[in-house]
Amino acid sequence: MIGLIQRVQASQVEVDQQVVGKINRGILLLLGVQKGDTQAHADKLLHKVINYRIFQDDADKMNLSLLDIGCELLVVSQFTLPADTRKGLRPSFTPAADPQTGRELYDYFTEKAATSLTTGVQTGEFGADMQVSLINDGPVTFWLEV
Repeated sequence: MIGLIQRVQASQVEVDQQVVGKINRGILLLLGVQKGDTQAHADKLLHKVINYRIFQDDADKMNLSLLDIGCELLVVSQFTLPADTRKGLRPSFTPAADPQTGRELYDYFTEKAATSLTTGVQTGEFGADMQVSLINDGPVTFWLEV
């Protein structure tokens, strides 16, 4: 399971020109599910995302997590993250989980996230053509893989 996290001042996702998820300060997570991923992978990635220390403390060091500062999480499914891009000029999506497994693990992840964060979790729409906008804070972006 792959998570691309971006520290944001704000982010939102639209489907058919309608906002379906929106946060202020927090983390935008682009979530990619790979073949072989399980709920245990989702649990491990969620733990890492909400505890990853990417927010500044009083000494201006990246030392605080999403849980520490009480900000929001926006989770957007992204099947392109597991793509194999090593050969040629067209990505191969062979490493990505099939759509049913991807949806099941995405739903599992977002439900667990909602119970873990009292500040709120927003989501995109699995499988939809989404327009994601963000104000990247820093910019701070990390690739997490479990």
